[in-house]
Amino acid sequence: MSEVPADGQDSRPEEQPPGQDTYDLYRRGLELLGRGSAAAAAQLLERAAAAEPQSRSVREALARAQFDAGWYAAAAGNFRRIVEASPSDDYAQFGLGLSLARTGDPGAAAEHLALAAAMQPHLRHYTDALRSVRATLRARTQAQAENSENPQRDARDA
Repeated sequence: MSEVPADGQDSRPEEQPPGQDTYDLYRRGLELLGRGSAAAAAQLLERAAAAEPQSRSVREALARAQFDAGWYAAAAGNFRRIVEASPSDDYAQFGLGLSLARTGDPGAAAEHLALAAAMQPHLRHYTDALRSVRATLRARTQAQAENSENPQRDARDA
């Protein structure tokens, strides 16, 4: 190890201050997410979240990337972690609600979307999402009622 490069410079990579690598992963993940590369962003942000599991901003970016990549259960899990730590975070409530709706749980989705809409009633996308999930719940309830009134119809359809 006594050899020195010809230019006299140390060939070892510079050591970064603690957290710098995580910040770089976060920043690069956000750039990829902004360019529409959600799956690639999620991979970087998963590494950042593993390094900084308590970072709310990293966790939110990861959840957004997972949602955009279509990984709704994973996104719900990350939004849920934010909500558990900070129940008054309206965006996390909204994200959790949308993720749950996409996983096929409109009942739970409605609860979180209602909280988000109550916290920020002026945000139309919150109230629109809540209205949509409630319409899904009404349609399901109506379909179940119709099927229970006419069980022979179920047998024909099967």
